[in-house]
Amino acid sequence: MAKVLLTGGSGFIAAHVLNALLHRGYTVVTTVRSKEKGDQILAAHTDVVAQSRLSYAIVSDISQKNAFDTALANQPGAPFDYVIHTASPFPASFEEPLKDVLEPAVNGTNGILQSVKKFAPSVKRVVITSSFAAMLDHKSPPKVYDETVWNPVTWDEAVNDHSLTYRGSKTFAERAAWDFVEKEKPNFDVVALNPPMVYGPVVHHLGSLSRLNTSNMRIRDFIQGKHQDNKLPPTRNYLFTDVRDLALAHVKAIEIPEAGGKRFFVTAGHYTNKRIVDAIRETHPELSPRLAQNPIDDLPPDVYGYNNSRTKDVLGIEFRSLKECIGDATTSLLEEGA
Repeated sequence: MAKVLLTGGSGFIAAHVLNALLHRGYTVVTTVRSKEKGDQILAAHTDVVAQSRLSYAIVSDISQKNAFDTALANQPGAPFDYVIHTASPFPASFEEPLKDVLEPAVNGTNGILQSVKKFAPSVKRVVITSSFAAMLDHKSPPKVYDETVWNPVTWDEAVNDHSLTYRGSKTFAERAAWDFVEKEKPNFDVVALNPPMVYGPVVHHLGSLSRLNTSNMRIRDFIQGKHQDNKLPPTRNYLFTDVRDLALAHVKAIEIPEAGGKRFFVTAGHYTNKRIVDAIRETHPELSPRLAQNPIDDLPPDVYGYNNSRTKDVLGIEFRSLKECIGDATTSLLEEGA
């Protein structure tokens, strides 16, 4: 079976991508920031490690020049066929937008593409985990979001306005990938996946509740009774996807020839914090006393629409419902002690 380099292997999304790849028979080398994280991943997949289908390479800082060279150049066995690049900074807080967020995101994307071109001529495709943040336009929002829409944020805005820094990092990192293909004409093509808020079950070897991804922190807070007063935080971005559907989209993106050179808006549809609470109550009625009882649904009547037809038609993704997504996420968080 084909061999894949998966970057950022200890992340929430990447952990599910890894599961999907291994389930479908791929051999995977995943990058991690430390030996400890790599060993945790191997310990959770002893069966495929025994089959020599899973190993890791340490890339401690993706923003450093030539960060991925060793991971691509010094791997024993068969050459790589595909690369899935999920690694990107998403700090809960930062002091220097340029140093902490923007440069690592852009340099990491440019770095992986340059390393693939130099050391992995057998690679046919690189899949980039981008984001709805690279599409979101608060200045002049479209009535319907699809793959043609780009975030108009400027570099200066992303540097000087912290509320725009993360969105800028995803926008400029994705643009860097498309610019690289246009200018460098590599042997591989690129696919970008643009998910909105990503919810779903946690992968248990990733660790404790204190290390949750941002979206699942929201569910944790709800089930721990932090918003019983009915004053839910604003939803803000009103689209979601299940992490398992997103993981499958990554795998389909390397398997389906027609996906090459395209963006994919990987969204299941609209949601709000109230609807998350409703899904928790419906799937886990025993938690009802901890939940807000009559929260307001803050979905605007004129909320933007979405078009995910390319993801469904080309990649064949059938999206899970919000109820299934949140119900399974809640179960996994309870198993972690929430």
